[in-house]
Amino acid sequence: MNAASNTSNTSAASHTVLLEGVVGSTAYGLAHAGSDVDRLGVFAVPTERLFGLHRPGESMVTTAPDRTLHEAAKWCRLALSANPTASELVWLPDDCYLLRSPLGEELIAIRGSFLSERAVRSAYLGYATQQFRKLSAKEERGEAPPGRLAKHARHLLRLLEQGVHLHRSGELRIRVEDPERLRAEGERMAARPSLAGARLAAAEEAFSAPGALPDRPDERPAESWLRTVRSSLLVGA
Repeated sequence: MNAASNTSNTSAASHTVLLEGVVGSTAYGLAHAGSDVDRLGVFAVPTERLFGLHRPGESMVTTAPDRTLHEAAKWCRLALSANPTASELVWLPDDCYLLRSPLGEELIAIRGSFLSERAVRSAYLGYATQQFRKLSAKEERGEAPPGRLAKHARHLLRLLEQGVHLHRSGELRIRVEDPERLRAEGERMAARPSLAGARLAAAEEAFSAPGALPDRPDERPAESWLRTVRSSLLVGA
């Protein structure tokens, strides 16, 4: 679920962070003592930098700390495609946010408008299927230790549960309701990857039933928000 393509070496002084939080296992409630702390955020460049021949990079990725920032327009495109990693930024529990600017609060307020039935189904089933393939291939070749296989299994289960709940309710639930159950089920699935096939089939059936999401996202709030961002960062405005 790495959405950090087109990375840039843009310096910290040349952008404004609008929203940032801790995502991944910490947000899910699945972190352990050795877990990485992953940060995700949205930034905006000064508007005049968009007028030139060469556009600035749309993502910045750093390590120590592990931090990914997407430029505002790119994040909106990712969210409109229901990218699970990008989307969770605006659905985090309050205690996971590191920075919430007024423009970041406005983005959280329009989070429902990015959702659509087709995109959610495609993204969550698609990413879960990727985890299933990794799980099956590595188990067959014996390339990964049991702990790594269990991690793939947990990701698969979490994605399916998040996606089905989102489809049914219109809410992206970030924190896992029962972490111990999911860990235990992940261990069983790591030992028997064939179990994942049944879970994928059940999720496909759930996605086929009527849900709470519209067929297409409403791009108008995102377009309006982006125009506000550009206006606010235009020198002399």
